[in-house]
Amino acid sequence: MSKVTEVTDEAVDVLLDKLQREAEATGYHLNPDREFTRELVRSLLINQERYGYWACPCRLAAGGKAADLDIICPCDYRDADLNEFGSCFCALYVAQEILAGEKRAASIPERRPPAGERRAAKAAASGTMPIGRLSQPVWRCKVCGYLCARGDPPEVCPICKAKKDRFERFI
Repeated sequence: MSKVTEVTDEAVDVLLDKLQREAEATGYHLNPDREFTRELVRSLLINQERYGYWACPCRLAAGGKAADLDIICPCDYRDADLNEFGSCFCALYVAQEILAGEKRAASIPERRPPAGERRAAKAAASGTMPIGRLSQPVWRCKVCGYLCARGDPPEVCPICKAKKDRFERFI
């Protein structure tokens, strides 16, 4: 196993600032607890060095990108977690009410399915499974065409910033 070198505070601050700008530009918000968020960003950098990608710092990564695609930050579960609980699993991303201090981030249940179910979902996405067997509906942004598969559409389109009511069920 390779040794992980220490991540500098400067590297953490540079990435944190970048993530903050990108999140706000796409209608998302980072956790306002700066020290907590810095530690999550530090863990993303450690995982980048360890695995070659930003595996979610709060989940056990398999160590292979293909097996971990769903937990590369921002993970596939972020929007559903934000919609239902107000934060993503690790609480790096938070909803507006948490950002405004109207609600506190709390522990949320793991949404990531077991490995066998992930393989079935991957087969569905690759076209080797009939569409009728998808586990989630597919939503389409009527403004820009963005597609996402989840229980509900996102609150804000990550591409064009259209609100939730501008999405339609596609499949």
